[in-house]
Amino acid sequence: MAERDEGAAASAEGGARPGRKLKACCLVSEMLEEAGLDRAKARALKRQVLEGLILLCRWQLERMGPDQGPPRPRRGPRKVTVQ
Repeated sequence: MAERDEGAAASAEGGARPGRKLKACCLVSEMLEEAGLDRAKARALKRQVLEGLILLCRWQLERMGPDQGPPRPRRGPRKVTVQ
């Protein structure tokens, strides 16, 4: 089983050093580096996404309003008689 783990690490690394195991955090760092994202860019992007999510939640809460009760049940389709 140890051989399979080393093989997975070597294949994820690109096969540069076949006998060396890499930690998961190192693999993530390497993938981000290959994609052109450094730690600061990734952190800024994460922060921007979370701030956007917070803004969306606040907007939804404002739309609901504190005095608004539960939604009324929808009426069904109107029945029309055809002559």
